[in-house]
Amino acid sequence: MEQKTISGFSKLSKLGKIKWLVENFFKDPETVKRELASYLLANEDQQKILDGFSENTISNYPLPLGVAPNFLVNDIPYCVPMVTEESSVVAAAASAAKFWLDRGGIKTKVIDTIKVGQVHFLWYGDASLLASKENALASHLISTCKEITKSMDERGGGIRNISLVNLCDREPGYFQLVIEADTRDSMGANFINSVLECCADALPKWFSENIPEEDIAPEVIMSILSNYTPNCLVKAWVECPVTELGEFDDGLGPEEFARRFYTAVRIAQIDPYRATTHNKGIFNGIDAVIIATANDFRAVEACGHTWAARSGRYKGLTTCTVDNGIFRFELEIPLAVGTVGGLTTLHPLAKRSLEMLGNPDASTLMEIVAATGLMQNFSAIRSLVTTGIQKGHMKMHLHNMLLRLEATEEESQMATDYFADKTVSFPELRKFMQMIRSAEPAKG
Repeated sequence: MEQKTISGFSKLSKLGKIKWLVENFFKDPETVKRELASYLLANEDQQKILDGFSENTISNYPLPLGVAPNFLVNDIPYCVPMVTEESSVVAAAASAAKFWLDRGGIKTKVIDTIKVGQVHFLWYGDASLLASKENALASHLISTCKEITKSMDERGGGIRNISLVNLCDREPGYFQLVIEADTRDSMGANFINSVLECCADALPKWFSENIPEEDIAPEVIMSILSNYTPNCLVKAWVECPVTELGEFDDGLGPEEFARRFYTAVRIAQIDPYRATTHNKGIFNGIDAVIIATANDFRAVEACGHTWAARSGRYKGLTTCTVDNGIFRFELEIPLAVGTVGGLTTLHPLAKRSLEMLGNPDASTLMEIVAATGLMQNFSAIRSLVTTGIQKGHMKMHLHNMLLRLEATEEESQMATDYFADKTVSFPELRKFMQMIRSAEPAKG
C-alpha cells in the first residue's frame, strides 16, 4: 500500500529517502532509482559537499556551465562564466561583448558597497525623547557589537552607520533601527544578522538605563538583513559615436538603429508590461554569473526589481541617450555579492568560476555582473529592433527540439542545413523530420 506521508524522513539515509520516494511516487521505481544515482558524483567527498548545501537531498540537478568570451571591462579582458538553462543567453552576451570589444569595451564604476539590516521593534513612549538620544544609542550599540565586528573592522569593513526610523504614523509604536555595513568581499548575511541580533538583545537594557522615566520596554519583533541595498550600487555603460555602430541586417544604418534602439529603451521606461520583460532579459545575464559564482540570485533579483520600482512605477533598468552624435547605453543597479565565504568557497565550480575571472574582489565582481546584464540587454534590444528576436532564439532551440524528436546525428545535420536561412518552429521542424524519414525507405 502506498505511504505518501512519512514521519522522520530527514533521519533516513540517502538510500532510505530514495527507496521511500521511488516506491511511493513513481511507476517504475528501479528505473528512477538508477536515474537519480546516475547524477551523483563519483567523488564521494565532493558529493558530500553538495549534499550539505540543502536538506533531504536525493541527487544532483545539473545545469550547464558556459562561458562568454571577449568581455572587455575597464580595459581588462574577461571570459565570463554563466550558468543558465535558457538557450541563446550565453551566445547573446558573447555576441554583444564582441560587438563592443572594438568600440572601447564596457566601462563600469562601483558607486558604493553598503548593505542594510533592520531591527523592527514596538515602543509606545515619548518618540521625541527617543529621537534626542539617537546618537547615544547608536554609539552604545556599535560598542556592544565590537566583538562581532572586530574581524570585519580589521578588513576595512564593519558598521558604517546606525539610525533610528520612526514609523509610528504608519503603525502605532513601530520603530526601526537601520544598520548600514560594509562587508568587504563577503556577501555578509551572517555578519549583518549577527550584528542585528546583538543590537536587539542590547535594546531593553539601554532603554531601562537611558529613558528611566518611560516605564515601557521595547518589544523586538524581528531582526533581519534587507535584500534591498540601494547603496550597494554599480554602473555599467558603453558609448561610441553613432557612425561607429556600423550597418545592421536588412540595410539598417547606424543612425536609424540608434533611433530605434533609443525608442525601445524608452518604451521600457514608460510601460511596465514591456519593462518586466526588458528587465527579465537583463537578469538572464546577471543571474547566470551570480549562479556560476555561487552568489544569491534570488536576493539579487529581488533587490533589482525593487530598485526598478523605486519611483513608484516599475521601469526598465537601462537607459539610452543619443546626444551630439554619441550613442550611450547604461545600466545602474544595486548588486550585493561576495567572493569569499559561503558557497563561493565551498562549491568546486564556483571556485573555478572566480579563478576564471582572476579571483576578483566583491567590487570587481559587481562590475563584471553588471557588464554582463548590460550586454544581455543590448543583444536582446538589437535583435528586437532589427531582425526580431525569434529567428535567432529559435535557432538556439533547434538542438533541444531535435533531441525531443530523437533525431539521429545525420538527421540533425540535415535539419540544421535546411533551417540555416529559415525561421525555426517546432511544427515546421516536425514536418521536415517526417518528410526526410518517410523518404529514407524509398532511398533504400
